[in-house]
Amino acid sequence: MEINLNINTELARQILTGFIRSEITRTGFTKAVINLSGGIDSALSCYLAAEALGPQNVLAIRLPYRTSSRDSLEHAQLVIDALGVQSITYEISPMVEPLFAQFPAMSNVRKGNAMARARMIVLYDQSMAFNGLAVGTGNKTEILLGYTTLFGDSACALNPIGDLYKTQVRQLSRALGVPEPLLSKAPSADLWIGQTDEDELGYTYAEVDRLLYLLVDQRYLPAECVAAGFAEAFVQAVVNRVQRNQFKRILPPIAKLSNRTIGYDFLYLRDWGT
Repeated sequence: MEINLNINTELARQILTGFIRSEITRTGFTKAVINLSGGIDSALSCYLAAEALGPQNVLAIRLPYRTSSRDSLEHAQLVIDALGVQSITYEISPMVEPLFAQFPAMSNVRKGNAMARARMIVLYDQSMAFNGLAVGTGNKTEILLGYTTLFGDSACALNPIGDLYKTQVRQLSRALGVPEPLLSKAPSADLWIGQTDEDELGYTYAEVDRLLYLLVDQRYLPAECVAAGFAEAFVQAVVNRVQRNQFKRILPPIAKLSNRTIGYDFLYLRDWGT
């Protein structure tokens, strides 16, 4: 069967730049800050923000760790130079290494989570210093799979690319002129030497995007996905991962005691006067 993940890139560009502009200005802000990793997702968010707000109103933050790939810094700089956005670079090693030293048996995943949360601290500090809102960089694939650090790289005030699968991020990035080295590199959070997203997940983004599109957008049942040609073990692994990471996609649940509980009844824009 044919699974079509192609998007109208010009329409998506208009919608997403309009989203950034309206969501930021409605709160009284005119600026944005973005953690620019050197990967395609943060590059796309930066391109969209620069177009929506003007490059002078965007601060791109490079936050390497001492083992970070040199390519990541250089690829982030390609974006900064191409757009003319403002930028700072701050190494997070002195922030996290005292914690690592206290727990010498810490796994790479724990270290990666600590680094992601350290980067969030800098992002929100610079959000206040620059007087801008934090723009997110997580795509739909990562959000669904829970391939993100809660209160780390998932932390933001708004996310323009969270409804784009990784495959679609590549389409829109190419249309907007994101530099070629970022389009062709292997996706990586660059949290430890040699780490790549697809090695860690155990499957490619191209494979899982097609399955997620059927499960989420087309509302296929798992059995229907298997009938469509996907391996049963793959389908079940992805379904399980989406289900067990639901807690990352919602605000912390609040125990209900009243008739107007935040997250249950107090839900809509009209509830706070908009």
